Amino acid sequence: MTPLEAKTTIQQVIRRNVPDADFDRLADDDDMREEFELDSLDFLSLIEDLSTRTRCRIDEDDYEALRTMHGAIDLLVQRSG
Repeated sequence: MTPLEAKTTIQQVIRRNVPDADFDRLADDDDMREEFELDSLDFLSLIEDLSTRTRCRIDEDDYEALRTMHGAIDLLVQRSG
């Protein structure tokens, strides 16, 4: 998976939970949970959706990396390679 493919997948999954998500105002190191007002259940749903769509194992230790777009992209690229 390329970084662009990872970013596109992350955006698609977030839009399932937050249809009006504005990625234009999101910096790569912004906390996506805060920016998109994701509660813990929304965040877990996002992680589950990402894992299913990418077929990548995502462990609880990975959750911190998934808080930012940069971290999430890096994790998915690494796990899919």
